Amino acid sequence: MRVESMDLESPAGRVFVRGDRSRPFLERHPWVRATSIERIEGNPADGQVVDLVGKGDRVIARGIYEGRGGIRVRLYSWDTRQRLDASFWRDRIGRAVMLREMLGLTRPSEACRLIFSEADGLSGLIVDRYRDYVVIQVGSVGMAQRLPILSAAIGDLVRPAAMLVRVEPELRRSQGDAYADGVLSGNRPSGPIVIEEHGLKFGVDLLEGQKTGFYLDQRENRSAAARYAEGRRVLDMFCYTGGFALDCAKIGKAGEVLGFDGSDRAVTLAQANAQMNGAANVRFAVGDAFQTLGNLRKEGERFGMVILDPPKFAGGKSSVADALRAYHSLNRLGVELLEPGGVLVTCSCSGYVTREDFFNMLFGVAQQTRREIQILEMRGAAPDHPTLVTCKETNYLKCFICRVW
Repeated sequence: MRVESMDLESPAGRVFVRGDRSRPFLERHPWVRATSIERIEGNPADGQVVDLVGKGDRVIARGIYEGRGGIRVRLYSWDTRQRLDASFWRDRIGRAVMLREMLGLTRPSEACRLIFSEADGLSGLIVDRYRDYVVIQVGSVGMAQRLPILSAAIGDLVRPAAMLVRVEPELRRSQGDAYADGVLSGNRPSGPIVIEEHGLKFGVDLLEGQKTGFYLDQRENRSAAARYAEGRRVLDMFCYTGGFALDCAKIGKAGEVLGFDGSDRAVTLAQANAQMNGAANVRFAVGDAFQTLGNLRKEGERFGMVILDPPKFAGGKSSVADALRAYHSLNRLGVELLEPGGVLVTCSCSGYVTREDFFNMLFGVAQQTRREIQILEMRGAAPDHPTLVTCKETNYLKCFICRVW
């Protein structure tokens, strides 16, 4: 991964905010988009420190500039005298690691999110620990350029056997071949590594799996869903490597579990996970979710529980309407497969889709299917994915557990 030879600590320019757009930043929202910028003073390069300036030349905050992409400045400190130097980043990382230790999520055989981007004051940086491996996911030029500093601090605080880096696709597209996945320290894993969750074992593909290899944000939601699974026939759509399915099968004592995912690689690993946990009542197969749900309905199949955990449907505000239509279609198909008194576990990881949006989507499904939907639990992400109250986008995950008649 390329590291720029430039000053990454001292302000290289000033970014002036339009007079009618300064309020979010005064309220400590960390993203400055192009539409909020009036002008730029100086000639900052991608990754350099800049000051954000409001009315009357008042310096609001200090952040890092990025000339391409949707977010032009990521803000990190509202102390305008703060240097964004190695000690600053180490302190932020230390605070994040301390939280996971307080939550009891740093046990050697398990996995957790050590750093959750904006929620930990480290916009553009996600760090997950899988046993003694650490996977660093970078989503901004600023974090990519500071990777030697960041990884040194993580190494000192966590002492992993190896550190890997994954570059978010959007950053890779915007920067060409400047940044790439790779191994920062230690040895490259020869295959999936095995972690434990709720007493179950899961193989995690750190190099080729989606995101950093496992959906850690659904940890508590998998356990919650399992509480409703006893004796039921369960359908797990977008099953990935079998998290919900295996919790329901082994911990929830479901009668039978069918899991489908569009990825051959994910299904192969899910099958291996089922075998590793002795889950004989689970079957996994490759299948497009909408097509599979439609086929199951045509075949007259019925289930006591349907789990819907799709990928992000809304990448921005402009795609929310299309996303809600997709969620509606998906949930309508799921509800139609449920027997009376069945349980629907439905999720959205689209941050731009609010809880109210998701609730209203289910209202529309109830009206169209003429089924009674009772929401039993409205859940969010696991506590190692905290919500920063000044950045509502960190409250992205919705998991509603419902009874359907």
